[in-house]
Amino acid sequence: MAIASQLLKHKGRLIHSVAPDAPVLEAIRLMAEHGVGALLVMQGEQLLGVVSERDYARKVILKGRSSSETAVREIMSSPVLTVRAEQTVHDCMRIMSENRIRHLPVVDDKGVIGVLSIGDLVRAVVEEQQRTIADLEQYIHS
Repeated sequence: MAIASQLLKHKGRLIHSVAPDAPVLEAIRLMAEHGVGALLVMQGEQLLGVVSERDYARKVILKGRSSSETAVREIMSSPVLTVRAEQTVHDCMRIMSENRIRHLPVVDDKGVIGVLSIGDLVRAVVEEQQRTIADLEQYIHS
């Protein structure tokens, strides 16, 4: 069973973030630029929240707010659910499913070390199942 740190080693530990006082428009631009659906909201090394396209749609667009005049801190999701580097993919999937979230920061004693998306987790589970199938087929044919 793969753990969060193994997925980050394969995926990379690049963290896309935005400051809490930045305008939402800047956050949306950063998401588009990096091809991601969410950003961590960071004050220095401190994780304050997560802002996602869903937050934008529900808390800005649907409420008729201004993207350039609304601060990220006003729409971010907080407190943030996180996982430790040693937690399994299944733990991460359970947390995401139960809490209906799509992005999960991974932390260690020093702070945030990466972010896993639901796509990262699904990919890991599919790869694990494919390995199991290949092993079973090899066993059957030997």
